[in-house]
Amino acid sequence: MMRMPRRESLFWDTDPKKLDPQKHADYIIRRVLDYGNKTEMRWLNKQYPAQKIRSILGRSHGALHEKSQRLWSIFYK
Repeated sequence: MMRMPRRESLFWDTDPKKLDPQKHADYIIRRVLDYGNKTEMRWLNKQYPAQKIRSILGRSHGALHEKSQRLWSIFYK
């Protein structure tokens, strides 16, 4: 399994070492959808089922950048 992304510029407001992929899933998914690169998106799709990502997208209006929200809503349709 790929390791969780720990890029400081992705999680600039917290210590990425303290993030738990299950406990902090909403935060991590939103952050990767907004700012993630290809490697981080690959990790996201292996870590979480598409249904979980869709669920978070459905609850993320205003929490994601508008362009990210539109793009990923189409992708995870």
